[in-house]
Amino acid sequence: MKLFVGLGNPGAKYAANRHNVGFMAVDRIHGDHGFSPWKSKYQGLVSEGRLGREKVMLLKPQTYMNNSGQSVGAAARFFKIAPGDIIVFHDELDLAPGKLRFKQGGGHAGHNGLRSIHQHIGADYGRVRIGIGHPGHKDRVAAYVLHDFARADQEWLEDVLRGISDGAPDLAEGDSGRFMNKVALRVAPPRSSGGEADKGQRRKADSAPAPEEDHRTALQRLVDKFR
Repeated sequence: MKLFVGLGNPGAKYAANRHNVGFMAVDRIHGDHGFSPWKSKYQGLVSEGRLGREKVMLLKPQTYMNNSGQSVGAAARFFKIAPGDIIVFHDELDLAPGKLRFKQGGGHAGHNGLRSIHQHIGADYGRVRIGIGHPGHKDRVAAYVLHDFARADQEWLEDVLRGISDGAPDLAEGDSGRFMNKVALRVAPPRSSGGEADKGQRRKADSAPAPEEDHRTALQRLVDKFR
């Protein structure tokens, strides 16, 4: 069994915050892959399902971000899931909006949710780092992450969430490379060399009626010109 954890804060007022993009990621997986209804357990909301060949438990800690490890630790102990089989989805200030990286193990880089998880299960879990950009100064970070995504962010955010859902079975089966490729196909899909604009112009040209043949003599055309 794998444990996929989305990080965020509970409650409607936080639902669209940048800090809640981890919740958004597991919500998209939950909705797209036929998982069971959410239930309140292990100080969080949990749901069971399958991704590819793997049984997966989704978890959204309801302890608030800074105590996320309490919920993750409780679920991991109950299901006897090793840290290496846990993947955490979270916001990442050090990545530009729309960028995403997978990392296995390592430090928490000052992220309070990860810091708490480190305290309860150690550092060997995987994490999907979802870029939200940086406000430019550390004194603005708290307000920035606890503010809703801007309207201009909605397009790239939708692409990233769809890509995460597309690649979730690969991630569950341990193929982070294929997972990243699925995300890339949503965020930056390949384009044909001619482009859609050129295709449209070609279609117009192909469908345009052929000019009628002019049967007038040269003298008639000259006369008609001065009429």
